[in-house]
Amino acid sequence: MAQQSLGMHLRADQRMLMAPRMLQSIELLQVPVGELEAWLSAQAETNEALLVEPPQGESTPPLGRRGSRADTDAHDEMLRNQPARTESLHELVEHQLAGLEASETTLAWVRFLVTQLDPAGFLSGSDEQLLAAGAAAGLPGGASELGTALATLQGLEPIGLGARDAIEALLLQLDPDSPDYTLLCRLLEEFLEELAKNRLPRVARALELDLDDLQRLLSVLRDLDPRPVASLVEVSAPVIVPDVMVTPGDGGFDVALTRGVLPEVRVDPDIAELVGDRDNSKEVRGYLRGKIDQARWIVEAVSQRGETLLRVASYAFSRQHAFLRHGPGHLVPLTMMEAAEALGLHVSTVSRAVAGKYAQTPFGILSLRALFQASASEGGRAGEAVAQDSLRETIREVFEREDKTCPLSDDQVVEELAARGIQIARRTVAKYRGELGIPSSYRRKVHGAA
Repeated sequence: MAQQSLGMHLRADQRMLMAPRMLQSIELLQVPVGELEAWLSAQAETNEALLVEPPQGESTPPLGRRGSRADTDAHDEMLRNQPARTESLHELVEHQLAGLEASETTLAWVRFLVTQLDPAGFLSGSDEQLLAAGAAAGLPGGASELGTALATLQGLEPIGLGARDAIEALLLQLDPDSPDYTLLCRLLEEFLEELAKNRLPRVARALELDLDDLQRLLSVLRDLDPRPVASLVEVSAPVIVPDVMVTPGDGGFDVALTRGVLPEVRVDPDIAELVGDRDNSKEVRGYLRGKIDQARWIVEAVSQRGETLLRVASYAFSRQHAFLRHGPGHLVPLTMMEAAEALGLHVSTVSRAVAGKYAQTPFGILSLRALFQASASEGGRAGEAVAQDSLRETIREVFEREDKTCPLSDDQVVEELAARGIQIARRTVAKYRGELGIPSSYRRKVHGAA
């Protein structure tokens, strides 16, 4: 009985000791390569036995099957071509104010107005609210000074800065000397709802224009930007660092980890030497031995992370050769359960392995999770299931090829797909049309001249 109790006690203790490492292993598997260095650095801060060295860049070839130096060079080139930091709106305004001949009062009011802009570059407050806020900030003058500052602000680049809303931003971008100025202003101020509903014949009659002239005016409006500040102040998207690289190989495609961007992790040999030094106390050697055990486990976990990720990615791309050869629109249905069964892994492990991970492919950077898609069609294509992304691309293609003067209804798209051997419901077409940002048929209609 005592032996049985001892065995249960040992198993319970073992489970308790393994639990933190298991949880940390799960955490590490989910970390994308772009965040791995920060994760490891955080571990090194609490463990003096763990050495984390910066990525070796192009000096280290990718880890994987038949990976080449060219793969790493291509990836490094991609990183070098990332966009630089966007200039802030305040910096942009200050550069322009430096070249203006304006009074100190006007400049002070302009700088104040910049602080009142919303993220889109609009002034949302009324004149009364701005005057009150300006007075509270200690600015001299009143309505006259505000008007001068507002005109100065709206004269800066990009034109539309300091507008009250998107319509005023568009109006500010019009050329007052244009012979069409009055008509363009009327289109923006009186007929936006009709234009949004594609009721061009009705708008043309109201303005006493033919459809060709109306289309010419609309082409001018399409060149304007309702949010001219957005492209200047929006923060650049974070750099996506692919965990996996897929390149053409001998008779197929090679899958490799992007080893050139991974930090190097190892146990500090100096700490290991201290453990064997009998001159150090037993307590010190015991403490350092525990740190070395943890460091060795992290080194092993990093290696295991890479092996699991490579196994999952290799299997997924082996099933997605049509995509690798022909590009978007040729993904085939594949579930994580299928991958888990084929690789002898738990489905949750597959899910964690691909979470937040990307692959650099011949057709650009692709989320690994996008490789796993259920069938989207009821009947499939010629007896085969169709992946959701592939079906979405097929639907996009059908709409792009339609006669714009007589756009297709959703029912007609269903018939077109059926002729291609793809059986889906009308509601599915409507769903994907919405996801693709394609308006309904009456809004897509292009009106010809009467």
